[in-house]
Amino acid sequence: MEAAHVPSIVPLFNHVIRSFLRIDVPMGPVGLLTVKGRVTGKSRRNPVGVFKRDGRSYLFSTFGNVSWVRNLRAAGQATIRRGFRKTQIFPVELAPEEAAPILKEAVAPFLRNRFAELILGPHFRVEPDAPLSDFVEKARRHPVFELRQPDSQQRI
Repeated sequence: MEAAHVPSIVPLFNHVIRSFLRIDVPMGPVGLLTVKGRVTGKSRRNPVGVFKRDGRSYLFSTFGNVSWVRNLRAAGQATIRRGFRKTQIFPVELAPEEAAPILKEAVAPFLRNRFAELILGPHFRVEPDAPLSDFVEKARRHPVFELRQPDSQQRI
C-alpha cells in the first residue's frame, strides 16, 4: 500500500487538537494515539477518532496509509489517551470485507455534512448511500483497526 497524501492544513489542526487533548479539553470521540515510530523508535502522537459499534472500538485512517498507520502496524500496540485516562491497545487490522460496514457507518454521516464533506469527500469519493461493495473498495485504501485490550472488559 502506497503512502497517502495528507492535506496541508491537517498538521496544523492536529497540533491544535493535540494541545487541547493534553489539557483534557473534551473533543468528542477523539483520543490521542501514542505509538512507537517504526524508524526512530520515538513516541509519536496523533489525534484519532475512536468509532464504537456493537460494544467494540475501531480506528480508521481518513487519509489512507499515513505514518501513524504504518507505525501502528509495525509496533502492534499503542496507547490511546482520552482525558486523563490512558488505555493500552492491541490493534487488529480488518480485511476490507470486514471493514466496509464499519467504515460506511462511521463515514456516511460526515459525507452528508457540507463542511465535513469538503474534507472527507476528496479522500473517499463515495456517496453516503452507496452499496457496501463501494465501501469495500474504500477500505482497501483506508485501513480499519479493531482495538483490543489486554482485559476485554476494559473500554476505551
